[in-house]
Amino acid sequence: MPIAVPQPSHSTGTLYKGQYQLRQGLTSGQHEPVESLIQPYPAFPKEVTGPTVWRREEYIDNPQLWKKEWTPEQIKELEESYNAFVKTGLDLPQINRETFPLSQSVTTFLSGIREHIVNGPGFILIKGLPVTEWPIHKSAAIYLAIGTILGITVSQNRKGHILGHVKDLGNDPTQIHKVRIYSTSARQFFHTDAADIVGLLCLAKAKEGGESDIVSAHHLWNTLQKERPDVAELLTKPDWYFDRKGETSEGQNEWIKKSVFYWHDGKLISHYDPYYVKSITRHVEAGHIPGHSPEQLEAIQVLEDTAQRLALHMVLAVGDIQFVADTHVFHARTAYVDYPPPEPRRHLLRLWLSTPVSEGGWKRPYSDSDYYKRGGIQVNQQPETCPLDAE
Repeated sequence: MPIAVPQPSHSTGTLYKGQYQLRQGLTSGQHEPVESLIQPYPAFPKEVTGPTVWRREEYIDNPQLWKKEWTPEQIKELEESYNAFVKTGLDLPQINRETFPLSQSVTTFLSGIREHIVNGPGFILIKGLPVTEWPIHKSAAIYLAIGTILGITVSQNRKGHILGHVKDLGNDPTQIHKVRIYSTSARQFFHTDAADIVGLLCLAKAKEGGESDIVSAHHLWNTLQKERPDVAELLTKPDWYFDRKGETSEGQNEWIKKSVFYWHDGKLISHYDPYYVKSITRHVEAGHIPGHSPEQLEAIQVLEDTAQRLALHMVLAVGDIQFVADTHVFHARTAYVDYPPPEPRRHLLRLWLSTPVSEGGWKRPYSDSDYYKRGGIQVNQQPETCPLDAE
């Protein structure tokens, strides 16, 4: 059932802890968990139940459960909303529910999808956005406006990108201590992002590969509890070091210490990216932090192997939008090969979205849980930017 999406208030009253971030346009950034909120392994459920737990067998032959499509009327309404936004003279970073209002039909459609993602299976594929007929500015603006119904855009890197570009820039994927894998054509292992929801809009496909895999983190947890409870227990301990890859504000450590799974407010929440776990070597060699144990390294492999075994494969066509809940879905990408010039390279637009607690989002065991623009990556006072190509 569609849910109402409340409008953010801009009054000067004390409405929520993150109001300062909203007024300043700043993302909260990465935080270590609050120690008093970390639950020990015995407090975790042996089995998670409910709509967030799903198996790929339920979806392989039932595309109607996870594929939606824009109607011609909705496409027309999106275009009309874009034309009205252009007349305001505002820039892309200024897009929100008030500056780029969408029609009631589109808002209702997306509100139902939001509930499906936030409190349900946690993934959806929306087909049929005519991006090949639109200039990049139009595709980007409409995509950002679509995102405003699902959540609040947050910065994705040190440059303040709230509109990300997943595209091979020729970076060396072996230099994982400084290279973000989305800027390469390498495989991405199962992970979550530093957000509540991640969205991908396909502008151009690869010649080969670049396909998506997703898995219910709750089904993954249940499987580990049955097959490798020792691994499940390791993943609940807050002694995993994640590299910040140089995306740090003044005075911050170059790493952050977290768990992979948390039990908080009656929900199992995940936060994990193996590239950030594996790239801490230079900090270990400098004697700043201990390395991960052999048991932890095995746990990483078991987690990846189990996720691969349980995953649903998904192929994004040009014009498709995939939304995934980072709270309870792991996602991955196969390696890919681009078409030779002059054909365009594989290109996806990415959104990281916060779903604030004040708007029905899940509580998280971090100090910024109640913030409006929680999570993401914020370096010093870097303002939000929306480049129209990868940089």
